[in-house]
Amino acid sequence: MSVLIVIPARYASTRYPGKPLVSLTGSIGKSQTLIERSWLAASQVVGVNRVVVATDDERIQAAAEGFGAEVVMTSSDCENGTERCAEAHENLGGGFDIVVNLQGDAPLTPAWFIEDLVEGLKNDPSADVATPVLRCDGRALNGFKEDRSKGQVGGTTAVFARDKTAMYFSKEVIPYTDKPYLDHDETPVFHHVGAYAYRPKALSEYSKWTTGPLETLEGLEQLRFMENNRRVLCVEVAARGRQFWELNNPDDVPRLEMMMAEMGMP
Repeated sequence: MSVLIVIPARYASTRYPGKPLVSLTGSIGKSQTLIERSWLAASQVVGVNRVVVATDDERIQAAAEGFGAEVVMTSSDCENGTERCAEAHENLGGGFDIVVNLQGDAPLTPAWFIEDLVEGLKNDPSADVATPVLRCDGRALNGFKEDRSKGQVGGTTAVFARDKTAMYFSKEVIPYTDKPYLDHDETPVFHHVGAYAYRPKALSEYSKWTTGPLETLEGLEQLRFMENNRRVLCVEVAARGRQFWELNNPDDVPRLEMMMAEMGMP
């Protein structure tokens, strides 16, 4: 099955304008923009036929082409990354069996997260969309709770049924737990990793649906699939000693750089 990875990137982020062009410094002092690090992460995934950056901004286009990425220009009317992926796939002429959305704010995404995600969708023909989830250790969960106490969103959590069908995604920490956890403790909370694998039919339908109340309240694009009775498969991925975090707020830059230093990421 042919696989396309699209990295949607917009300059006019509500929470963090210009986020794709923010620089992150790695373990050896090398600075690269968020969009370049996301593209490098996508380029390491095995079994992918094509990787493109999708944007409506010429500054991001210039930066991406400057480090060798293929860029697909999309409309500024796209409300979220899924809509941008749908338009990018259409602009490329379609024809891919699976379209992966690797959002441009998750440079720490290991290749096996995406490989397992694609494999999960391939193996479950009843699923329209698949997305990775990572069980939080105490350090990650405590980071979520700390951000929420400051009124910030530190990430998205997911709950799912026994067959891995998504039940809900939220920017709040769900399920509720008041138990204290040490850094390396296993917790019952799953971090939703910012990536999706779509079947083209579901992806093309997405932009035609109106935004529902849950998507509006949470600001989470995947809820539109669920509100339209499309099955979203949660694929549990393994950290294998890697730390994971997205860049959601300016405060996340030093947190990401600290993680990169600890993991020896250049």
